[in-house]
Amino acid sequence: MCAVREHFKYVHLGLLSEIKRKTLPAIARICGEVDAQALHHFVANGLWDVQEVRSRRLQLLRQALAGRSFVLCIDETGDKKKGKTTDYVASQYIGNLGKIENGIVSVNAYGVLDQMTFPLLFRVFKPDKRLKGEDQYKTKPELAVEIIEELQAWGCAV
Repeated sequence: MCAVREHFKYVHLGLLSEIKRKTLPAIARICGEVDAQALHHFVANGLWDVQEVRSRRLQLLRQALAGRSFVLCIDETGDKKKGKTTDYVASQYIGNLGKIENGIVSVNAYGVLDQMTFPLLFRVFKPDKRLKGEDQYKTKPELAVEIIEELQAWGCAV
């Protein structure tokens, strides 16, 4: 269990760090003598359910907010990517770059309260030409509506 906590700590330190590329090998390098393969196994084979983790995070956030309302900010952002190995990478408009590039795009929801910004939910935009068999095409505004409806179902006053 101690190794799990250590890997959890290192992944989070890396994600909060100033490094440009948040890859597991880069995170392992900045955290010192950490095995990148061990971080990979922690992330890939962790005994958690994404929905449970998300639910718990939102539950803790709701407790911390204690009924206070916040400003909801919906944002579409993207990252330029090489190749097409990563799911849903395609030549598409990436708003923060202001042009069409090969990359991945997501629709994100943030809360703003007392000049503090905190992440809420996100959805990966799945371009029509990169859909998998079980996927359904949804526009970015449709994804934003889904996010808002999920936040409302969680009891957030949005």
